[in-house]
Amino acid sequence: MIETPTQQCVDQVITGRRSIRAFLKTEIDTDDIRSILTVASRAPSGSNTQPWKVYVLQGERLKTLSDSILQAHHLPLAENGHREEYNYYPVKWVTPYLERRRKVGWDLYSLLGLGRDNKQGMHVQHGRNYAFFDAPVGLIFTIDRVMEQGSWLDYGMFLQNIMLAAKARGLDTCPQASFTQYHQIIRDELMLPANEMLVCGMALGYADMSKIENSLVTERDDLAAFVQFLR
Repeated sequence: MIETPTQQCVDQVITGRRSIRAFLKTEIDTDDIRSILTVASRAPSGSNTQPWKVYVLQGERLKTLSDSILQAHHLPLAENGHREEYNYYPVKWVTPYLERRRKVGWDLYSLLGLGRDNKQGMHVQHGRNYAFFDAPVGLIFTIDRVMEQGSWLDYGMFLQNIMLAAKARGLDTCPQASFTQYHQIIRDELMLPANEMLVCGMALGYADMSKIENSLVTERDDLAAFVQFLR
């Protein structure tokens, strides 16, 4: 197959996307955010249900939410009663997923100079999720509780579209399931209606490539590990 400029551009955007964990404070024009979300909304969904809802946080609203979550995050473990509303990860880890998870975690902490015994340092780094890694825009995603598993699959395609549309515009992102632990705080701060369930958050901004954590590139398996060609 002969490569075309369109293919090269699309491939470059997809392979260039990474989860960024340190952002510049450079503001993003609201029209650019609108453009990204408009393009992303072309994601497919069963029977065109379009199950996504997005809250765009900037300025004081973003800081207020971050401060509220961080206050809870830094409570002693025995006093932090916040729990996820749904299981993002498996209840019981098995091979090869456990090894992959451990590797990416230690790869990141090693870059940051955090050893296995530095629990406080890892706790603080995890807490940076709730400041959206200093990004100027935080996105919170919800779904109507009546929607089932198929709509969550659709939602994943919508989230990927946002990340790719952002990357094509020179912006970076970090999808963040970590927010699900604090769904009640988010519900209160954003005054979410009872029928809406938190899906995840996402940081959006310009990557600060001077930060060592943004040099992390995660590994992907070869096709032979997950593909079978059948004829």
